Amino acid sequence: MKKVLSLFFVLWMVNSASAEIKTEEIQYSTGGAKLTGFLAYDDAVRGKRPGVLVVHEWWGHNQHARNRAKMLAELGYTALAVDMYGDGKFADHPKAAGEFMNAAFADWEGSKEKFHAARKLLAGHETVDASKIGGIGFCFGGAVLLRLSRGGEELSGVVGFHSALPGQPPVAKGQVKTPILVINGADDGFLKPEQVAAFKKDMADAGADFTYISLVGVRHSYTNPQADEFSKKFELSALKYDAEADRKAWRSMQDFFKRVFGK
Repeated sequence: MKKVLSLFFVLWMVNSASAEIKTEEIQYSTGGAKLTGFLAYDDAVRGKRPGVLVVHEWWGHNQHARNRAKMLAELGYTALAVDMYGDGKFADHPKAAGEFMNAAFADWEGSKEKFHAARKLLAGHETVDASKIGGIGFCFGGAVLLRLSRGGEELSGVVGFHSALPGQPPVAKGQVKTPILVINGADDGFLKPEQVAAFKKDMADAGADFTYISLVGVRHSYTNPQADEFSKKFELSALKYDAEADRKAWRSMQDFFKRVFGK
């Protein structure tokens, strides 16, 4: 009996050691722009699984987005942190971040091309069920996913964390085909109450599968542990990391994905 238990323990140790989160930096391009993606998946998961695109904050493709890709991989998904700016653009100051973000929205057709290039890359990965592609976005990234959804993009589901709420394009009944979850801080200084109300009305008028969670006492950028550093460095009191709000929001995302992915 002891030998059997010892053998079981050895096999368990071998399997545990071989199972790990695999990560890979991937170079891709579209429209002349060179893009860098960051892929993460758990090699212990057998068969194909849903894929999730991670769209970065206004700073650019940063470590925060990559960390979230790895966290999604730990949940059993294959995740790709995408690059919406391209050519190595990364902001080290809010002014530059705002310029990059505004340029991305001004060239919306180009931004859609970048997103679709990343989607195609993720859907084609050997671990991914191409019929189950979702997305999460932070700040600017949430706005990207919401604007795409308003325009009729069909994804299994998208989640916006401390997300901007775009008012474009106009929506009509039945136009929003992607289930949407937005989780914002009630004290987010970048959002006006009328913006929130207008976005909710648009979703209701469109008959969208839409949920909005407002976290009481929570400010902008609550998922990013660097938010307090940025707040102090750039005198942006609107930014504040909140570990408990982050955990609550992540659990809500997990429940949402279980529903829309059917697992």
